[in-house]
Amino acid sequence: MAGQHIEQVAVVTGASSGIGAATARRLAAEGFRVVLVARRAERIEELAKEIGRAASAYVLDVTDRAAVDAFAASLDRVDVLVNNAGGAFGAESVADGDPADWRRMYEVNVLGVLHMTQALLPALRAGGAETGAGTVLVLSSTAAFVPYEGGGGYVAAKAGAHAIAGTLRLELVGEPVRVIEIAPGMVRTDEFALTRFGGDAAKAASVYAGVDAPLTAEDVADTIAWTVTRPPHVNVDLLVVRPLAQAAAHKVARKL
Repeated sequence: MAGQHIEQVAVVTGASSGIGAATARRLAAEGFRVVLVARRAERIEELAKEIGRAASAYVLDVTDRAAVDAFAASLDRVDVLVNNAGGAFGAESVADGDPADWRRMYEVNVLGVLHMTQALLPALRAGGAETGAGTVLVLSSTAAFVPYEGGGGYVAAKAGAHAIAGTLRLELVGEPVRVIEIAPGMVRTDEFALTRFGGDAAKAASVYAGVDAPLTAEDVADTIAWTVTRPPHVNVDLLVVRPLAQAAAHKVARKL
């Protein structure tokens, strides 16, 4: 009906902490109904309660395709998919890296994006036909473009996520679905580095030692919200965001 307000729905994966949780809060503030997706039920249920009626929680492992398909079937509409679930595991050299860590990174950072995008694409197309554009957003990393020592598995996985975004954009041209990629540089969250180093708090802290104001989860959420709220004809293909103290992956100002 002309003039009828449409409550758009945003699905945010990896919403139990960090960038995902910050993005869910921000998109709810922008007027979206947000669906919080993560493996940790208590975390997302607590966040949904905090956000209020605009949020709902769904416990899901994005690497489980059958579960992803069941999730997609449970939704009445989807306008935005934020593929945020991901992570780095281990920081060994290519020579010493654990193939199990590499497999975990590929499954969540690449196949997780693939599963969610494939499963929700029909709904995104339908929503786009109604509003002008559905949106698939892939959160990659500057690691997708520049390798670094000890980052081989993560670099390879994020390069895979970058390839999905670029290929999908080509394949959907002419359809009412945008494909956006956000590639953050150094972001300090409660869990990313801690998870990478197996819970070693000292090693995790050393990543940010002496860096004046790394990006926060809220900074990245702000960037995500800006891109998905542009007019439907505007597609932000790729946005790289870094803290002022970081000029490149290998060039960081530290005050030690």
